[in-house]
Amino acid sequence: MRRLLAPFAAPVTYSRWIHLVAPLALISVWLFVAPGVPWELALLAVPVGLLPVMRMGEGVQAQLLLTPGERGRADATISVAPATTWGEKWRTVLWLELRLLLSIVVGVATLWLPATSISLVGAVRSDSIDRDGIFHLIEPHAWYGALAPLPILLLFALVVLCGRLSTAAARRLLGPSRTERMSALEELTEQLLERNRIARELHDSIGHALTVSVVQAGAASTADDPEFTRRALIAIEETGRAALDDLERVLRVLREPGASADRRPTLIAVEQLLDSARGSGVAVDAEVTGCVDRLPDSLSREGYRILQESLTNALRHAGRVPVRVRIGVERDHLELDVRNPMAEATPRSPRGHGLQGMRERARLLGGSAKAGPHHGEWQVRVTLPLRGVR
Repeated sequence: MRRLLAPFAAPVTYSRWIHLVAPLALISVWLFVAPGVPWELALLAVPVGLLPVMRMGEGVQAQLLLTPGERGRADATISVAPATTWGEKWRTVLWLELRLLLSIVVGVATLWLPATSISLVGAVRSDSIDRDGIFHLIEPHAWYGALAPLPILLLFALVVLCGRLSTAAARRLLGPSRTERMSALEELTEQLLERNRIARELHDSIGHALTVSVVQAGAASTADDPEFTRRALIAIEETGRAALDDLERVLRVLREPGASADRRPTLIAVEQLLDSARGSGVAVDAEVTGCVDRLPDSLSREGYRILQESLTNALRHAGRVPVRVRIGVERDHLELDVRNPMAEATPRSPRGHGLQGMRERARLLGGSAKAGPHHGEWQVRVTLPLRGVR
């Protein structure tokens, strides 16, 4: 029963009702000018439907009233673009003819069925029967009052049925073309890639800042050295400020789709990243060969994030153990190698989100990333090609 009554409580039922009866205004004006059956109006729909802009106008109305949940979405099943081919134009003509037909059916039912309910209520008493109405030949009876709701229920059922039929027809006749579907899929793909990139940015940046801050705070709380505590607090403040800058930049990109993301750190700032780890009491042995300032921006940014995540994992899982970092800029590739002794009490799984993010970054650039135990150490080895990267 609840399933049967659900369409009557759905707001989309009434928005579709409005869409179905809206053409009645045009039909009423036409009948006022040219009384009779509106065949001329049906013929007029042919040249009007062939106008390219008509498909866009009908699509906007259909999205707004027939499928309001899809309004503005890239994967909407009803197009809001002008017609560009003859096939789309003739489908628009067919849609207009069908819409006029459904409008007449639902419009007549909207006027006649409630009037029928009123007549049934009036037929309960003999002195209430409208002698000129549809019940002037029947005898009055109390049962007619019980039948009065039936025309209203029939009207709602007809509205639901015609609304679904109109929606299905709109999706079929005003639906996006193959080219529009491909464009929508490309747009959705870009959105998903952007969301994944932002998620990785937040994971790497905020995760690194929190890990460094926790390690530094723990070291400062156990160290009986005011100078060390002061340096740890300064490092925590600097790390927190950098994380807030990254968070503000990411939020700006989310709020303003056209905002630039070029302020992301690159390997040029690798010394600051290493100093941040050293401030946590970690001995970092770093070796950089080649010119990192000549790397393409995209590759340098992703390399920075991969190195940041590697250091974060070392701090999080192994604690304050020595870390060896090797950054090599070769003729045709960039190589990152990060190693640290493994903590036996906290073995790491190669399926973490951070490791997965590193592999995704490397794969998007056509490279590879490997992480796992190697001769008693945890090793992260990443190779990113320079060719074809801007």
